[in-house]
Amino acid sequence: MAKETFIYRYRIVILWFFCISFTGCKDNADNGRKIFRYNEFAGIASLDPAFAKNLSTMWPAHQLFNTLVEIGDSLTLKPSLATHWDISDDKRTYTFYLRNDVFFHDDPVFPGGKGRRMVAADVVYSFNRIIDPKVASPGAWIFNGKADSVHPFTALNDSVFQLRLVRPYQPILGILSMQYCSVVAPEAVERFGVDFRSHPVGTGPFQFVAWEEGQGLVFKKNPHYFEKDSAGNRLPYLDGIKVSFKDSRATEFLLFRQKSLDYINELDPSFKDEVLTKKGTLRKEWQGKIVLQTHPYLNIEYLGILVDTSLDIVKHSPLRYKKVRQAINYGFDRKKMILYLRNSLGTPAESGFVPMGLPSFNDSIVKGYHYDPARALRLLKEAGFPGGSGLPPIRLLTISIYADFANFIAKQLEEIGIKVQVEVVQKALLFEMTASSRAVFFRGGWIADYPDAENYLSVFYSKNPAPPNYTRYKNADFDAVFEQAMEEPNDSLRYILYRKADQIAINDAPVVPLWYDNVIQLVQPNVKNFHPNGLNLLELRHTRIE
Repeated sequence: MAKETFIYRYRIVILWFFCISFTGCKDNADNGRKIFRYNEFAGIASLDPAFAKNLSTMWPAHQLFNTLVEIGDSLTLKPSLATHWDISDDKRTYTFYLRNDVFFHDDPVFPGGKGRRMVAADVVYSFNRIIDPKVASPGAWIFNGKADSVHPFTALNDSVFQLRLVRPYQPILGILSMQYCSVVAPEAVERFGVDFRSHPVGTGPFQFVAWEEGQGLVFKKNPHYFEKDSAGNRLPYLDGIKVSFKDSRATEFLLFRQKSLDYINELDPSFKDEVLTKKGTLRKEWQGKIVLQTHPYLNIEYLGILVDTSLDIVKHSPLRYKKVRQAINYGFDRKKMILYLRNSLGTPAESGFVPMGLPSFNDSIVKGYHYDPARALRLLKEAGFPGGSGLPPIRLLTISIYADFANFIAKQLEEIGIKVQVEVVQKALLFEMTASSRAVFFRGGWIADYPDAENYLSVFYSKNPAPPNYTRYKNADFDAVFEQAMEEPNDSLRYILYRKADQIAINDAPVVPLWYDNVIQLVQPNVKNFHPNGLNLLELRHTRIE
């Protein structure tokens, strides 16, 4: 590409960027464009899907790229870049048959600036890139110990891709739906190297326009996107997406009130009582002005307990006793906590660690903990601490946004003789302490990467490091059931094994489940066909702005 061509395109891009990004809140009305606007409170570290490790990076990756398979509305897997697939009799080889009408975004990295057709070699390139140590993708773990070490990825021809596994691993299709497994354009990666983070080229419904880091990000509609609606109309309906980066929740909420944002994800605690009743509905003064959308979210909030007694920090901790851990689980009222501190948004976690929304969830089979102070006192007595006598104070580490919950729990546990000292630390420090097994009692949360209970139960698998096994839990019975589930091809039988493993872990109480989460969205009334989902992915292919 000639230097002059690049400069010309760059100027056009920046002009377009400033025209639709910094002209205030009149984009949708004055310019006639249908631009979906949201704010990314946490900022965006990269637009490279190899680094899509959290929602702030997963959301843009979902707009720019596609995966072989994707998650449908009911959390079932469905084709995307692949039309269908075959699984070998030994369950170790997956053969994917690709669509022949998928093209990469138009970009100067291609001859004449015209995006070429995606082929199986691009899938091989993209997957090899994830596991390449030089790339250092945080998603490298997804194939570790699963994909064949010699020939994991093969292009049989332009339209057929093959994945080989070391051993049967039923959740592999769910893994392939993750943004890490997005198919990228090799030409763009080779041209830009590490700068691919800010010049992404994929096959998704939207394509990159410009990114002024910390200021704004703009995507435009991909006019050649392969998906169509039931009437044969090409998706997406929107003309583009604009992302702002206000780091104040108060500012974000104000912009939403002024209709400068089309939606906000979650609701800052300081505004929840202004907008919501204790029953989790809109207050009368907001009804008709905004839309509240909630949906079960594959996320569990919990307190973790380090249980590896080989560690010096655990050897003298009262939490090394299972009955003390169980007493904590019975010693506070989850229902009251959700009512008063969450405005009923979320479900008290009184079953297992696997949350609501997953097909294997069944709270009539997996029995967890509910508020029962008498039982908690009995367990303390059996553990040698009658009424909490002789029980030293227990330090609970949390971050500031969960301090209210930690203090609520501490106050109720004090009533049965368990003294909890709440200590608020920075998020980065808490992560470092839990990853290095230096936190005995800590706040945690686990969001699904893909809709399979294995994603949650792996938290307790003894062969896993921290993360994900932050509690250093080890139980041979659990491991045996978990490993059996990984090789069980029948969904119904695998769900039975999942529930059995969940019950084993919950009985041992290495965690204190708090609540099964909900996606909470406030949406402008003129935004249509915009629906929350269990993974809280930003899904805009069918969204319209009226």
